[in-house]
Amino acid sequence: MSVFKVKDASFDEEVIQANCPVIVDFWAPWCGPCRMIAPVIDQIADDYKNIIKVVKINTDENPTTSTEYSIRSIPTVMIFINGQKVDTVIGAVPKSTLLNALNKHLNKQNKQSII
Repeated sequence: MSVFKVKDASFDEEVIQANCPVIVDFWAPWCGPCRMIAPVIDQIADDYKNIIKVVKINTDENPTTSTEYSIRSIPTVMIFINGQKVDTVIGAVPKSTLLNALNKHLNKQNKQSII
């Protein structure tokens, strides 16, 4: 599986300093909607494995990062490009919603790299 687990201590290295776009899934084991979108997150990780990095961070075990990004509802999925948060999707949304958000930013990034 190509979904990595990160912690407060590894978030900067794995997400902020990543040299590719990163999807971060903020979740908790007790969260029903988090379990509902987990297979979708796994599918995206597999489908885009050569383009993006997908990571999960347990909000219960990593309160520093969760607080830093003002996580108030889970699941929350954030997209980071070049260390910057560029989008946030909250809730158990369909795969198409996550892909639309992701592709919007991947397309922007590709256009900028061509220019």
